[in-house]
Amino acid sequence: MRQQKPIGVLFVCMGNICRSPMAEAVFRGMVGEAGLADQISIDSAGTGAWHAGEPPHRGTLAVLRKNGVDVGEQRARQIAAADFKRFDYILAMDRENLAEMARFHPTASARLLLDYAPEAPAREVPDPFYSGGFDEVYALVSAGCRGLLDAIRREHGL
Repeated sequence: MRQQKPIGVLFVCMGNICRSPMAEAVFRGMVGEAGLADQISIDSAGTGAWHAGEPPHRGTLAVLRKNGVDVGEQRARQIAAADFKRFDYILAMDRENLAEMARFHPTASARLLLDYAPEAPAREVPDPFYSGGFDEVYALVSAGCRGLLDAIRREHGL
């Protein structure tokens, strides 16, 4: 069953340079491998604008390269009001960013990415900006993205 407009998926973290661009790249790869790139639109954003215009963090780039994931030409941006209408799935990396989105847009329907990975050892994807742990973040993001893709396929008959 072909969608009229692509299903929109937005990944959100604080600055849009570590976790959410990693999730965007991982999910884009999974969607491409599944042959669904023309049916699912993928992006990422941050709740803050500190890094707007910057490429992903060097730790994110390194772990993606190590795992054979193409990051493309991503640049950080801040989430905008229009995103809440444009995207069907808005996934926060942690509760802090989920709460920030709710303050920004009270009627937003966003969830935690790891809601789609009940078997994951954590409920939130930790921020590796200061502490590192990019491999752990990659494992969590990958689990969440796999579960999200499975859910989208079920919900939309793809």
